[in-house]
Amino acid sequence: MKKLTAIVIGAGGRGQCYTDEMFKYPDKFQVVGVAEPIESRREYVKNKHNISDEHCFDTWEKIVKLPKFADIAIISTMDRMHFEPAIAAIRQGYDLLLEKPVAPTAEECFKIEQEAKKYGVKILVCHVLRYTPFYTTLKSIINEGRLGKIMSIQHCENVGNEHQSHSFVRGNWGNSEKSSTMLLQKCCHDMDILQWLIDQPCKRVSSFGSRTYFTEDNAPEGAPEYCIDGCPHADTCYYNAVKLYYERNSKWFRDAATGIVDPTDEQVIEALHNTQYGKCVYKCDNDVVDHQVVNLEFADGTVVDFNMCAFNQGGRFIRIMGTKGEIFNVGDGGHLTLFDFATRQREEIDVNAYGNTIESGHGGGDAGIVNALYDYLTTGEITEQLSEISISVKNHMIAFAAEQARISGKVVDVEEFKKSL
Repeated sequence: MKKLTAIVIGAGGRGQCYTDEMFKYPDKFQVVGVAEPIESRREYVKNKHNISDEHCFDTWEKIVKLPKFADIAIISTMDRMHFEPAIAAIRQGYDLLLEKPVAPTAEECFKIEQEAKKYGVKILVCHVLRYTPFYTTLKSIINEGRLGKIMSIQHCENVGNEHQSHSFVRGNWGNSEKSSTMLLQKCCHDMDILQWLIDQPCKRVSSFGSRTYFTEDNAPEGAPEYCIDGCPHADTCYYNAVKLYYERNSKWFRDAATGIVDPTDEQVIEALHNTQYGKCVYKCDNDVVDHQVVNLEFADGTVVDFNMCAFNQGGRFIRIMGTKGEIFNVGDGGHLTLFDFATRQREEIDVNAYGNTIESGHGGGDAGIVNALYDYLTTGEITEQLSEISISVKNHMIAFAAEQARISGKVVDVEEFKKSL
């Protein structure tokens, strides 16, 4: 069995996730380099994978200045830092595992795709939902023809009120100028999955949505800038930062808030005093939407209504309606119900799911994409499951066009939108 070597550029939550998965398969992968400005994150990857000092760097520029010394470059920096290290790694001949979104602008997405073709490198984009047992089961049922022709899909991306407050208000993805739009950063997963399931190009989109609730106008009376400074509503506020990041004692939340792997209580308290993770959720610099709907029309007439909303427990829900039957999920995503028009019977399908929370590894997709990457790079075969760069960029255009539709209030033709670029 051939062992592939990898470097990781950006060793935050996603970079650690992919390299941790690679660590589970020592016959397939060896992580041999890391570039990450935060020392504790860099040291975590270095120590776990026994990386030599000469291959540990605090900036991406330093690692790509070296002659190529691995097969794969994992690009898992922040959204607006994807483009430059991706282009540099491509030009050195690295194959890429590229965190989604590909880039925050359509032009940069196209440029990365073009450079990959020019230099003959393979890029797998991290649309991890494609690799979950839940969605691979759905795809198999559709391919078997059990639903007939798909006519309509209802799809909900229930972000979860806590997840919204953490990632898309206080966190790294709350401000589109620092990251990207909500639809691109959170829901390019969903645009990709919908096109994959329907297997037709998207023709037209319309969209409505806004940031309505997480605004200063909704801050309760007397709320201070930072929760830890004695908010009179601390006991009743759903978004009390002290409860979420300190009292709950969740490694996932504590690491994210401090930027430190396994922080001490004192470091968490310091972050609550001095970073946006400690701020009142109504007084942050966020500008991304907290609810949005997108209507999509595909080339064969299939229509989709997609709903992204923060105000729920969390988890995706889907209902696919075809000419022979319908299928939908209930509960945590690990269970499907198929109703057959011919028999008028329901079939309950138990899907091997891994959980459906922000700490659950995307329902098994994080492990799935790492194994798919190995197969892709060692065989060169492009299966229908793979989210390689050309497919991903095509599906990114749906998100870009939908955001233009939201801003303009108009129906946008996706092909015309692409031509306008």
